[in-house]
Amino acid sequence: MQSLLERIKAGNIWDFHGGIHPADNKLQSSQSPVVDAGLPPRLIIPLRQHAGPAGDLLVQVGDKVKKGQPLTRYAKGRTVPVHASTSGTITEIGNHTVAHPSGLGDLCVILTPDGEDAWGERNGKADYWNLERGELLERIQQAGVAGLGGAVFPTHSKLDGRGQLTEILIVNGLECEPYITTDDRLMQQYSGEIMDGIRVLKHLLKPKLTLIGVEDNKPESIEQLTRHATDEDVLVKTVPTKYPSGGAKQTIELLTGRQVPKGGRAVDIGIMVLNVATVFAIKRAIIDGEPLIERIVTLTGDSFKKPGNAWVRLGTPVRWLLQRFELQPEAEQRVIMGGPMMGFTLPHAMVPVVKATNCLLAPTQAELPAPGPEQACIRCSACADACPATLLPQELYWYSRAKEYDKAEKLNLMDCIECGACAWVCPSEIPLVQYYKIAKDDIREARTEAEKAERAKQRFEAKQARFEREKAAREARHAEAAAQRRQTMTAAGGEDPVASALARIKAKQDAPITAIAATAEGVPDNSAVIAAREARKREAEARRAAKLAESANSETAAAEAVDPASDPKKAAIAAAIARAKAKKAEVSGEPVSADNSAAADAGTQSDAPADPKKAAIAAAIARAKAKKAKASGEPVSSDNSAAADADTQNDAPADPKKAAIAAAIARAKAKKLAQQGERAGAENAESEPAASAETRDMTVAKSEVTTSQSDTAASEAVDPKKAAIAAAIARAKAKKLAQQSASTSAEVESAATQVDRAGAGGERAPVEPMQTDAASSEQPLAVAAAPEASAPAADAPVDPKKAAIAAAVARAKAKKLAAEAASAAETAAEDAPSADRTTTR
Repeated sequence: MQSLLERIKAGNIWDFHGGIHPADNKLQSSQSPVVDAGLPPRLIIPLRQHAGPAGDLLVQVGDKVKKGQPLTRYAKGRTVPVHASTSGTITEIGNHTVAHPSGLGDLCVILTPDGEDAWGERNGKADYWNLERGELLERIQQAGVAGLGGAVFPTHSKLDGRGQLTEILIVNGLECEPYITTDDRLMQQYSGEIMDGIRVLKHLLKPKLTLIGVEDNKPESIEQLTRHATDEDVLVKTVPTKYPSGGAKQTIELLTGRQVPKGGRAVDIGIMVLNVATVFAIKRAIIDGEPLIERIVTLTGDSFKKPGNAWVRLGTPVRWLLQRFELQPEAEQRVIMGGPMMGFTLPHAMVPVVKATNCLLAPTQAELPAPGPEQACIRCSACADACPATLLPQELYWYSRAKEYDKAEKLNLMDCIECGACAWVCPSEIPLVQYYKIAKDDIREARTEAEKAERAKQRFEAKQARFEREKAAREARHAEAAAQRRQTMTAAGGEDPVASALARIKAKQDAPITAIAATAEGVPDNSAVIAAREARKREAEARRAAKLAESANSETAAAEAVDPASDPKKAAIAAAIARAKAKKAEVSGEPVSADNSAAADAGTQSDAPADPKKAAIAAAIARAKAKKAKASGEPVSSDNSAAADADTQNDAPADPKKAAIAAAIARAKAKKLAQQGERAGAENAESEPAASAETRDMTVAKSEVTTSQSDTAASEAVDPKKAAIAAAIARAKAKKLAQQSASTSAEVESAATQVDRAGAGGERAPVEPMQTDAASSEQPLAVAAAPEASAPAADAPVDPKKAAIAAAVARAKAKKLAAEAASAAETAAEDAPSADRTTTR
């Protein structure tokens, strides 16, 4: 029986399931040679042009770069760098729309060419056979080589092959997609360089056999490859034209008859498949030292005036390229990147050419009509017959549409190569491949999230295991330390505390249960328990009482510690309460406590400054009592003495002349008041019974205050405090004048007595006590009138004898108004309770 290699060499060709035969439309572009597209004025170079992560940037805005200079850094894994397609200046780095079905943007480097197209450093190795395998793979990675057949998988990672041996190397030149002729023109014009690349791969992979597969619709390419394939282990294999024979799995089955296992790769069965354009790029990277900065692109479709193939720099804007090849657009012109089967329509023409760009198709509406509206599936099974992967597209469609991805995965959805054969034959024009792509993306995302969750779970479990180990180690250390302590205590003759505790517990458990005594009636005797409970209650009540007493003592101490001066309002309130208690006790005949009496006195003293009217009433009453006691020879109380002392202290030395002037003014006002009340006052004075001494004192004091208040109210500009001060000064001056005029006092008193008797009708002979009181009462009148006196009157000369006579007359007339003044004073006294209480005391 022949081996597989012998059957392949014998010319055996196999087939794969399904497939379709669309119109290839390749002659439009395959008949003209490849040309240079030229250098655009602006290059847009995406940083990620392969199936893997992008590398780190190596340039900044404003940097000058050379042709072939790396723009990103490569790293281990599936990262490959991108290079400057020409020399120039980096003018911008930012997001830009890239060639992707989503139309989204990605990070790009904007390069403005300088026109010199100067190469940077190139380090080719024509003697590549002297290089080690690892160095060859690194050079391929540095050059940025990725699969140019459409998958753009990093070539260095693919060639590494998981460390497995390669038995058969397949160079894929089938190029089954309609309209695309890049590989055809490459094999026609560069077949010698392709063979050089195959030799580099043979040195790297050491395969037993190398196959170059080409469809039979490319006779020129077959001829050129056959002429240059002079190596015995290199065979050019021609296969029938059938779509999608260019797929890696389909190519392997066509040329070898083997099938790649589900979920596996070609390298798992000892086969390596590379696109012919990728082999050409490897030759340039290893032998010429040139990175991948350009590729052949097919520009075809009836909208192009000159379709063909061109060498296009990576990063060239599609719009500039379409204009370069004279696109004649229609009203709604479509531009498809790729072929009609697996390509996608660009969102706009300002996207760049990338490594995966093999064709720009601009068909007319008549040439390639837009697909019609999607209709319901009729279950014709045409899609299943055309599927090259032997799947069930109609079932996958139902599950993908319903997002039942678990069922779709069971039907091997991930094995779909997205060739579009099923959608091509569907009579309902259902975009089946679009449903499959969305489902596969969702499944990949779910897998990624599941992997992240699994890694997080593993980290958490590892952390918990570490905690458990640390806890167990701690407990072991503690147990060991406890054992050592017990041993030490036992050795020292001490008692083991743990053993002692256990012994006590055991003894308590083994102790007999004491029987409960019972009464004669058979009821349990709980008297001891009740007595103990009552004792506990009494103790609790005693503790509460002690706590309440302590709290009360602390509050009392706090209250006593409060300085009344620090809070006048609180002190006034306390004094008022004390006075009310004292008054109540006085009315009921109960003795007044010392605290209340002191508080009342303090309240009276503290209230006096608060109200000038009340203070004046209290002061007048005190002066009246003091003068009466002095006249009668009785002892003076402390309050009255204090008031008299205050008046005496206010009696500062004064000028006799000015005092006389003040007295004259007072008498003038008193005379005026006497004239007004003379008619009514005379009758009232004659019929009014003689009042007691204390009553006259109070009446005089009240009239004195009332008169002062009336005069003060008459003058709106006078302040009560200022008036009181002025009254004190006037009284002091008048007293001093009286002292200095002692020589004339006898005459003045005699004249005053005569005037009084004449004014009263001779009925009030004993007026000496009242004269003293009147003298004290006339002083506030003089003070109240003093501010109203005019300046000329103050400057006029005054005779002391006449002044004394006039004062006596004024006092006599003032007595007639005592009744009226008494009533007014009583009203004022009601407004000043503190003064009344002072008088009562």
